[in-house]
Amino acid sequence: MLNYTFIARKSLQPQAERAIEAAHNCERTQRKILEYLLGQAALTKWGRHRGISARLSYEEYSSKVRVHDYEYFRSKVMRMINGEKDVLWPGITKRFAQSSGTSGGKSKYIPVTDDSLKQNHYPGAAVSVGLYLRAYRHSRMFAGKGLILGGSFANELSLPPEVKVGDLSANLIDAVNPLVNLVRIPSKRIALMEDWSEKLPAIVEASMHKDVTNLSGVPSWMLRVLQQVLERTGESCVQDVWPNLEVFFHGGIAFEPYRGEYDKIMDHEMRYWETYNASEGFFAAQIAPNDSGMLLIPNIGVFYEFVPLDQAGLEHPKSLPMWEVKRGETYSLVITSSNGMWRYALGDTVKIVGLDPVRIVIAGRTTSFINAFGEEVMEYNTNAAMARTCEEMGCEMRNYTVAPVYTLDGKRGRHQWLIEWEKAPEDIEGFAEALDKALQQENSDYQAKRSGGIFLDRLEVTTAEPGTFDRWLAATGKLGGQRKVPRLSNDRNLIDSILKN
Repeated sequence: MLNYTFIARKSLQPQAERAIEAAHNCERTQRKILEYLLGQAALTKWGRHRGISARLSYEEYSSKVRVHDYEYFRSKVMRMINGEKDVLWPGITKRFAQSSGTSGGKSKYIPVTDDSLKQNHYPGAAVSVGLYLRAYRHSRMFAGKGLILGGSFANELSLPPEVKVGDLSANLIDAVNPLVNLVRIPSKRIALMEDWSEKLPAIVEASMHKDVTNLSGVPSWMLRVLQQVLERTGESCVQDVWPNLEVFFHGGIAFEPYRGEYDKIMDHEMRYWETYNASEGFFAAQIAPNDSGMLLIPNIGVFYEFVPLDQAGLEHPKSLPMWEVKRGETYSLVITSSNGMWRYALGDTVKIVGLDPVRIVIAGRTTSFINAFGEEVMEYNTNAAMARTCEEMGCEMRNYTVAPVYTLDGKRGRHQWLIEWEKAPEDIEGFAEALDKALQQENSDYQAKRSGGIFLDRLEVTTAEPGTFDRWLAATGKLGGQRKVPRLSNDRNLIDSILKN
């Protein structure tokens, strides 16, 4: 294959340089972005009803429009899905990213407008690759193929013709410029397969004899693919299959829990490049090697606000624009963007680790959650699944907490439920099976990761001795009153601490 890296560098590195320059002048850049966005809002039913115009300053806009979570947007987005034009963004939107994470339904649907693709998602990816090429002058990543993992269009809804609802990655692959297919695998047909029991071997077969130089995807998913490639080829190191592999662009979930597994199967010179690409937008990318801080990209169709954690969830929270954040502080992230989400609180929290340019690390979620494998399980999911299963099996739960068991030694990860019973089920394994099925019904992302047992094994149930949780609360000085055991944790610190008591 020809080496297209020189050509790619001439296009992508300047985009990275412009993003850095814009970040050094973030107030001017962000005010200009907001002016454009509000001008588009004025063309929508939502904006006209509220008297929105491009003339509004940030200060006027933030006083005029409240910060909202997804439930505020749900009915409006459903109108967009059903073909209504000019609701939250001008024109008709035909693509929507499906994701878990709200208390009002199984899934939320984020508009993926043509403008958000052109102004945010694709430019964000370009900036990320440009930053990488800027850091590694001798990269040859475009001398071979990029293995890009994506989801599928697994629609839950009865949709009008031409409307597509599915994973963000599926939308991005489906709408990408055909020229990109010259440097990526697998084919669109394979990439968009819904059934992972068919899709995984197809990806392995399509990639193992290619010259793969770069990877893109969620760490848990990619790890499973790589393990299958090694099993299929009989090799023990990924670079024995793909000698020119140099970088993994990863995001979606924390990479650190998987680093040890990657180190076992990768050459020690393998590079890892972090991105922050959510269903709602592409927000940030690693700016330099060995720097955990990601550059918050200010010039790609998103206006950022930051709510201090003690204000998150309030009816009228104090918010800060990008140019007023403080180093070392953690904030709830709020966006206004070219997908028509106006002052939308994502539920993500970010820590500011650098200024001029602003650099961030993802701190977690504003609510209890598990997203160790990309499953985005929320507390309302587990509460509902637990209640349903206890009712079905005639048992009663006293307390519980859930934590991930990370992928180790080639084994798939899973969730561990530590449960203290008021009335235990007669068959614990039967309860675990029923609970797993109930959780899949409550959460579409968990269901996807459990599909075919490819990425996640069935959850396990561990019975806690009577008084276990009270002893832990007492040991931590939290026993009594309205103190509660956190239901979900994205690491094992809590559950291991409880198990020791």
